[in-house]
Amino acid sequence: MSQVHLISHPLVQHKLTILRDKTTGPKDFRELLEEVSMLMAYEVTRDMPLEDQEVETPIGRMVGKVIAGRQVGVVPILRAGLGMVNGVLRLIPAAKVGHIGVYRDPETLKPVEYYCKLPVDVEERQVILLDPMLATGGSAVAAIDYLKEKNVTSIKFMCLLAAPEGIALLQKEHPDVGIFTAAIDEKLNDHGYIVPGLGDAGDRLFGTK
Repeated sequence: MSQVHLISHPLVQHKLTILRDKTTGPKDFRELLEEVSMLMAYEVTRDMPLEDQEVETPIGRMVGKVIAGRQVGVVPILRAGLGMVNGVLRLIPAAKVGHIGVYRDPETLKPVEYYCKLPVDVEERQVILLDPMLATGGSAVAAIDYLKEKNVTSIKFMCLLAAPEGIALLQKEHPDVGIFTAAIDEKLNDHGYIVPGLGDAGDRLFGTK
């Protein structure tokens, strides 16, 4: 079963509360989302392997540690996931970025895929899949299905908020994918929105509603 990692760092929780506030406008929402994503990426990458590397300091030679193993791929689920990319790239500037477009049909609440563009070597990378909300879980499951079809074997899912229903579905369909979230909210409402949540992350990010 997928491990659920709740990132409870005080700075993450503080900024998340401001993101939830309905009076926070698109400019502040974008900036806060990027900041929270950077802070969360610090925790998501905590288990990255290291290897020794000799360097010369101004005083003398020493053996330090550098990142080893697989390089990173960052894949936002369009469109709201776009707001999380720059925060992750501030920590891992060498990461390659792919995009997966999935929207939720308002009638069935089922995911519909409409776009996918991934790095050519994506199967060799540790992929961090980004979406601010894990609501029903349908979009995340569909995106992970697609990544696995491309032979990606190392995937972590990072979101701001998760509903119990979304966690349960992701754990059922992809028990090997770790879930990293800043909060687990109460439930979904009849329209598939997280309660209390923060509304539609895409609309708040881009000012479209």
